[in-house]
Amino acid sequence: MSQFGDEVTRRVHAYFDDNRLSMKANAAMIRKTVIMFIVTFGAYGCILAGVGGPWTMLGLAMLMGIGTAGLGFCVGHDALHGAYASRPWVNRLLGYTFDVIGANGYMWQLTHNVIHHTYTNIHGVDDDLDASPLLRLSPQAPLRLVHRYQHIYGFVAYSFSSLSWAFVKDYQQFLKRPLGPFRHPVHPPAEVVKLLVMKAVYYTYTLVIPLWVLPLSTGQIIIGYLAMHATAGLILGVVFQLAHVVEPTAHPVADDHGRMAQAWTIHQMETTANFAERNRAVSWFVGGLNHQIEHHLFPKVCSIHYPRISGIVRAVAADHGVPYHSHDTLGAAIRSHYRMLRSLGNPIAAPVPTRSGG
Repeated sequence: MSQFGDEVTRRVHAYFDDNRLSMKANAAMIRKTVIMFIVTFGAYGCILAGVGGPWTMLGLAMLMGIGTAGLGFCVGHDALHGAYASRPWVNRLLGYTFDVIGANGYMWQLTHNVIHHTYTNIHGVDDDLDASPLLRLSPQAPLRLVHRYQHIYGFVAYSFSSLSWAFVKDYQQFLKRPLGPFRHPVHPPAEVVKLLVMKAVYYTYTLVIPLWVLPLSTGQIIIGYLAMHATAGLILGVVFQLAHVVEPTAHPVADDHGRMAQAWTIHQMETTANFAERNRAVSWFVGGLNHQIEHHLFPKVCSIHYPRISGIVRAVAADHGVPYHSHDTLGAAIRSHYRMLRSLGNPIAAPVPTRSGG
């Protein structure tokens, strides 16, 4: 670990020790968890009860999409990192939130916790950079003619991300060879069974039951279903992209021996960015993922604490001359990502900013 890594770890741990605070969820985090469950499944219950007319139910479907994204950000993400509670069984239980909202917790832990957090922004390894053939998210990725227009259609593509997750992505990743650095991954049979069972549960409560009980046409129900996914997908897709595919984050390349130039902690600082740190509403809803720097350095710390420890990380980074990338507002981060999409889609007209220490 670098001198920066040693000091920032020591000072963050001292913050919790000196204030006699747990690194895990507190009362505020638990309240937020309850609210997210109420929003998501309260909207679902109102839909099944036939509250209001078709337009009201469409709004409820979109509200359910907002709640779904919130559950992913605020509950499942922390739990699958082991950051929500000190008791492993609580994290395992809450980690099933991912499966309940259509994703697969096991595959997320593998591709996100292990691969993405270890090989951040490294093309060919970090699976987050391989979101779709329609999107070029790394300067080392193959350039296709369609990418010239990705800054135009990119945000529309993100609206399909949760739908793809529910019906395509997880299955593909279970079958994918290689998967990041794993050349021939072997997945436990129990996880394959869990994938199939939980997908069936998800399809049943989100599609089969509404088609069975609602006095609406199949077309109306499908429209509501797609609206729910489009809402959740757009929120999820955009927020995760604002952490790494923005200016001036780096996309480092390994040397001829497969080694990176920087220590892991410095690599995380160079490849990661925060946004809207002072916006309490954004921080509350996205589960601290706008403090992505703190999350990458301390993934076992509950996201509710990230706004508090960000000042420590920023100060230590300044003392050691380490970059601390941050966009002041959500809008500024979105505009930066838009510029990156345009640059990556047409690097000759607009050279892509990429840096690597060493």
